[in-house]
Amino acid sequence: MQTFADLIQQLERSPGTRSRVGALAAYFQAADPADGAWALALLLGKRRRRLITGRRLRQIALERSGLPEWLFDACHAQVGDSAETIALLLPQLALPAAPPLDLPLAGWMETRLPALAALEAEAQAEAVLAIWAALPDGQCFLFNKLLTGGFRVGVAGGLVTRALAQVSGLEEAELAHRLMGGFEPSLEAMKALLAPLEDGAAAPISRPYPFCLASPLEADRLAASDPAGWQVEWKWDGIRGQLIRRGGQTFLWSRGEELINGSFPELEELAALLAPGTVLDGELTVWPAQAPQPAGFGPLQRRLGRQKPGAALLRECPAAFVAYDLLERGGEDLRPEPLKHRRAALEALVQGLPEAAATPAAGLLRLSPVLPLLRWEDLEPLRQQARSVGAEGLMLKSLASTYGVGRRRGLWWKHKLEPMELDAVLLYAQAGSGRRANLHTDYTFGLWDGDGHLVTFAKAYSGLDDGEINELDRWIRRHTTERFGPVRAVEPLQVFTLSFEGLQRSRRHRSGLAVRFPRILRWRRDRTAQSADTLTHALALLDEPSPAQR
Repeated sequence: MQTFADLIQQLERSPGTRSRVGALAAYFQAADPADGAWALALLLGKRRRRLITGRRLRQIALERSGLPEWLFDACHAQVGDSAETIALLLPQLALPAAPPLDLPLAGWMETRLPALAALEAEAQAEAVLAIWAALPDGQCFLFNKLLTGGFRVGVAGGLVTRALAQVSGLEEAELAHRLMGGFEPSLEAMKALLAPLEDGAAAPISRPYPFCLASPLEADRLAASDPAGWQVEWKWDGIRGQLIRRGGQTFLWSRGEELINGSFPELEELAALLAPGTVLDGELTVWPAQAPQPAGFGPLQRRLGRQKPGAALLRECPAAFVAYDLLERGGEDLRPEPLKHRRAALEALVQGLPEAAATPAAGLLRLSPVLPLLRWEDLEPLRQQARSVGAEGLMLKSLASTYGVGRRRGLWWKHKLEPMELDAVLLYAQAGSGRRANLHTDYTFGLWDGDGHLVTFAKAYSGLDDGEINELDRWIRRHTTERFGPVRAVEPLQVFTLSFEGLQRSRRHRSGLAVRFPRILRWRRDRTAQSADTLTHALALLDEPSPAQR
């Protein structure tokens, strides 16, 4: 495990992409395939199973050290992480000297850690203490993280794929495809992942394709091009997914690589009508059959995570798949074809389905419409219509573009609406974690209700720079009025402009509203708390379909 611990330190200290890819490639080149498989799963964030709680590790450390809980809490407040706090406090435990323990990573993940988790309380505590005594400092922290399921490292999946491409000689796109749909770490899985291409070798029928992603629009990049060379669509506010029909089976994958068939049984029935070897790319929405627009993200959230939705939920929140690309037809990979050809094939597929299943405007499968655009000057007026049709902006795709892997700047653009804004009052603050564990960086904001009271409205964790965070932290400490555990109530004096993607009604929130993706836009030092916005202002932004549209 020492080699993996060294890799993690290298990744945290490496200043740039090239050095990180080099460190990853060197590790995978030298590592035993079984260790490499587990390292890959951990780096991609696919193995975060909690075997022992952080609270249990803390209990073991406190019982051995005799430190008072308040002192441990004070240390944790400075460090911001239980696993790291314990690792730093190990000298206080006076552990006996022990022979060095150097197991391979696969041995830890497959045998030692699960066996440790299965022990009874006293035996478990002794085993943990013995391991702490035998491991060097760097490995103790990693051991704690792996045991508590809190391991994560700031390295993008694309960099890992690039490193594996250097080691294997395979194309990055091929590796990305092989990793789609899950990777169960094992010696055999790693060898299969890096194996050379074989003519006629078939991929698992459940495997989706890597998603092609769009970049935020750079309008100046469009000026020299002809609008006729672009396909313009609404950017739907749903869950990106791939609907696959192969080998008589259906697979519905989210962009997060979750198999979500159970949550959408009606789409499984729809897929049974598709020809074998069909893969659609599109948006999962809640969209009643005769409604002119989708119902919004709130109803869709009610469906997510429900493995067996009941009849009432299926009736109240009917799902639809809005298709905008055809990736596979009759088992043939269409991704190398230009979008213009793929779109024509998609339209032919939809038109060939039974009318009850799919039409351009109704049914379980909906064809995302292509919007007319003759001049670039008409782009902005078109974008401003997005909310009126239940969309969050526009998508612009080059008709000549193939379906690539990941984000390919210049071929697909997303042009979202400007976020909504409200001025809110800071009510509560809580310390952050990690390097900001000793600073108050988690904020709760309120709006005025009709009775002149401030009601909690949203929480935000981002949007301020380091200087503003430090200044606000000093202000919070001087203006605290009450404490509720780690939370401080402050004098309601500071006003901030919050931006957010949308609102929906919610019985779980005191304001009656749930806020989607809130963040701090600016600190309004020029405003008084009395001039902040009200719940009435928020309700005015609530874009609800009329009864006729529901």
